[in-house]
Amino acid sequence: MIDKIKEYIGEAQAFQTDNKQTLEEFRIKFLGSKGLLKDLFAEFKNVPNEQKKEYGQVINTLKNTAEEKVKFLQESLESKEETKGIYGDLTRPGEPLSIGSRHPISLVKNQIIDIFSTIGFNVSEGPEIEDDWHNFTALNLPEYHPARDMQDTFFIQTNPDVLLRTHTSSVQVRYMENNKPPIRTISPGRVFRNEAVSARSH
Repeated sequence: MIDKIKEYIGEAQAFQTDNKQTLEEFRIKFLGSKGLLKDLFAEFKNVPNEQKKEYGQVINTLKNTAEEKVKFLQESLESKEETKGIYGDLTRPGEPLSIGSRHPISLVKNQIIDIFSTIGFNVSEGPEIEDDWHNFTALNLPEYHPARDMQDTFFIQTNPDVLLRTHTSSVQVRYMENNKPPIRTISPGRVFRNEAVSARSH
């Protein structure tokens, strides 16, 4: 019996919870009017005389351990509730942070794509760094055309000419090279012009 009481002492020492209901169940189990301690005290009269001293000591140890554990956990739970009342639920996930928004140009671009998509057009994309053929020659822009001038176009290299595309018609050329008519495509995207931006011309 003494060994069993020592097991109860170990159980009480190891007990942990952050739930009021679980703590109350623990208190009733050990300290309640029908709990273990009441039964153990009632059993005292049946313990042999030579064991009564040790039996009484371990029962008192169990009683003190259970009472201290209940008191400690009650104070801990009350402290958490008090903190929660001041600062709110500290375990609650934080409010989601807004990570910016789409640029107005992107919004308009997406609206245009949606409109054309509903009438059967698809979206074709191509490189922003183009060669002379796709950007100029295939579109019937002769060598002396002003668009080929250095002051209007960002050339990356010459002979052969490689440049930042000045329009997205080059994408349409590439699309027509690889697809058969009828063709329904739009090619939204960035283009690059070597010119000053002003309220008058843009």
